[in-house]
Amino acid sequence: MATRTDTRAPAPQASDSHDLIRVHGARVNNLKDVSVEIPKRRLTVFTGVSGSGKSSLVFSTIAAESQRMINETYSAFVQGFMPTLARPEVDVLEGLTTAIIVDQQRLGADPRSTVGTVTDANAMLRILFSRLGEPHIGPPGAYAFNVPSVRASGAITVERGNKKTVKATFDRTGGMCPRCEGRGTVSDIDLTQLYDDSKSLSEGAFTIPGWKSDSQWTVQVYAQSGFVDPDKPIRRYTRKELQDFLYGEPVKVKVNGVNLTYEGLIPKIQKSFLSKDKEAMQPHIRAFVERAVTFTTCPECEGTRLSEGARSSKIDRVSIADACAMQISDLAAWVRGLDEPSVAPLLTALGGTLDSFVEIGLGYLSLDRPSGTLSGGEAQRVRMIRHLGSSLTDVTYVFDEPTIGLHPHDIQRMNGLLLRLRDKGNTVLVVEHKPETIVIADHIVDLGPGAGTAGGTVCFEGTVEGLRAGDTVTGRHFDDRAAVKKTVREPTGVLEIRGAHTHNLREVDVDVPLGVLTVVTGVAGSGKSSLVHGSIPPGENVVSVDQGAIRGSRRSNPATYTGLLDPIRKAFAKANDVKPALFSANSEGACPGCNGAGVVYSDLAMMAGVASTCDECEGKRFQPAVLEYRFAGRDISEVLAMSVTEAEEFFGTGEGRIPAAHRVLGRLSDVGLGYLSLGQPLTTLSGGERQRLKLATHMAEKGGVYVLDEPTAGLHLADVQQLLGLLDRIVDSGTSVVVVEHHQAVMAHADWIIDLGPGAGHDGGRIVFEGTPADLVAGRATLTGEHLAAYVGA
Repeated sequence: MATRTDTRAPAPQASDSHDLIRVHGARVNNLKDVSVEIPKRRLTVFTGVSGSGKSSLVFSTIAAESQRMINETYSAFVQGFMPTLARPEVDVLEGLTTAIIVDQQRLGADPRSTVGTVTDANAMLRILFSRLGEPHIGPPGAYAFNVPSVRASGAITVERGNKKTVKATFDRTGGMCPRCEGRGTVSDIDLTQLYDDSKSLSEGAFTIPGWKSDSQWTVQVYAQSGFVDPDKPIRRYTRKELQDFLYGEPVKVKVNGVNLTYEGLIPKIQKSFLSKDKEAMQPHIRAFVERAVTFTTCPECEGTRLSEGARSSKIDRVSIADACAMQISDLAAWVRGLDEPSVAPLLTALGGTLDSFVEIGLGYLSLDRPSGTLSGGEAQRVRMIRHLGSSLTDVTYVFDEPTIGLHPHDIQRMNGLLLRLRDKGNTVLVVEHKPETIVIADHIVDLGPGAGTAGGTVCFEGTVEGLRAGDTVTGRHFDDRAAVKKTVREPTGVLEIRGAHTHNLREVDVDVPLGVLTVVTGVAGSGKSSLVHGSIPPGENVVSVDQGAIRGSRRSNPATYTGLLDPIRKAFAKANDVKPALFSANSEGACPGCNGAGVVYSDLAMMAGVASTCDECEGKRFQPAVLEYRFAGRDISEVLAMSVTEAEEFFGTGEGRIPAAHRVLGRLSDVGLGYLSLGQPLTTLSGGERQRLKLATHMAEKGGVYVLDEPTAGLHLADVQQLLGLLDRIVDSGTSVVVVEHHQAVMAHADWIIDLGPGAGHDGGRIVFEGTPADLVAGRATLTGEHLAAYVGA
């Protein structure tokens, strides 16, 4: 090696001065000219109350601009196929590096999407079986449950030189089960839920919601189609009549002089109800669909989704269906046991991916687990798998609450992964509320002081010690520790669960006490959700609030989502003697210039589209004539501009009093959303705000038992205290509350704890503790007990 004789320090390079990401004058969403300097190659945590502007700064400003600039390096042709991103509203953004975003978006709930398909583990398994499987049945596609088998033959014309017609055959072997089409389940419609066969159509045989026999056009089509006798009971139909009634092909018929389309009842129901998103349905329609449609495991493939040929090909007596059904930690061991030099690189890559699952705490999953059933935290960690073994450095990793859905025991492992990414020379930006993760940060940016319009400013920048000493909401609550209840409520009864065996549960018998606050806890993958959602079915008396994302476009807002707008529209219509539809921006009252959107969008192909405020309505979304109608001195656009707190006062007393609207607004205030404006688009709400909006909506449903799945997700330490007060009020009103939760403050506040474990996957699925929080802390016999004892300082 050459020796260096010049001992003087090298002159500083200009490139070494770019050690900061500089943001100046950010105004995205509620940010108020925010300026920050974020150190590179460090772990920076962004904190603050829910809705303070963390995601607006990290995701909608820094990460969005980084992604936009990378997209601009591609040709215009390629950009035409990529999502178009507008430049964020910010004056200066310097020092950006490539951003890899790992957010909480739920993975697609497509019926053919599984853990294996979203992580590419299935793709590698298919190649493995196509090389080593015996008997050999074909290329990798022959093992894919989303590739159907196709056979065709016929004449084709080849236009090359002299045209000539040649005979050709085409044959492709796919792995899709032909019966269930790769879904693993088959649906069956219960005819007894559609009609009463002892009655005729003219007697009102239909029991489908909204189908009235006297005036409803849909019913008249069947009664006057000529295919069936409207006065004959359905059970006396001939075979042909029943076939036409249930499965008839669409045909034009004339009813009362009007041309209408007649089609069989089953395809009509499938188009009218089953093609729609169940979450978006009205409660009574959703209840009907859940009653009328049953999903059963496909009898042909036994739920594996694969054809008989794909299941018959095996390596060491293991088929690809068996491999996908294994717990991933077991599958990783099986792959390591295969010694075949011809596929060594493939085995190494597959083994690395499976080991990443185990390392990140998801070894309890299986590759055939539908991706739509993963929680937000699990989905986020599945996305992380791609990046764990990456050799890239000087990359910006952006995480959105990576500890969601994690037990305190698992949070330590997640912290280790974040520090590993940083130590490889990467910039790690984390939006987080948990003190356990905030405490490992090199740099902290605290936004606030409040939420919505009361937030959007930087309250603190610096170290953990500085945050503790600072007078911000986060600093004041940073060392808050809930005390274990000294006295607990007495149960008024029990909900018996016997022989629960959903997923990894092992014939669990447990009595869930009623009339109290019960917390179900345990490490991630121990079987909590399987026990609660699989064994306490939402029925007449159970209101279940899961982690599913709330649906909503930019036209949706808190007023439309909660049903608040209905009584307001009726009040406006009654006061002005006009139709309620005029006061809907999605109906007759919409501004014709922007169709009620308030803005006009210009699509510029591969360039970012431009949204400009509508000139006709000036962003108010309604026709000028509609805005002349007033209720208690306000027009409809002024009402939608009110905050929840302001509207609660307006609709609570005086001439503006609407009791139905006031009740909805009271629930929104109870969950801490008093600062939201009624007309704010749902697309601008943070994860925590959406979670609480969903909770407020479900609180309207009458039920004796509330089942909540991680209600603290996305909540700041200060918001958790408010949530605990709300849970207490619900229980004191006579309603039982069952909460699936990892947050120690909620555990300490519980009247009864059910702890599952001891591990995850097939190492879990058992009850390891039942009792009061005080007994759990005193015994310290489980992982939860140890962490809760440390939390309360016992």
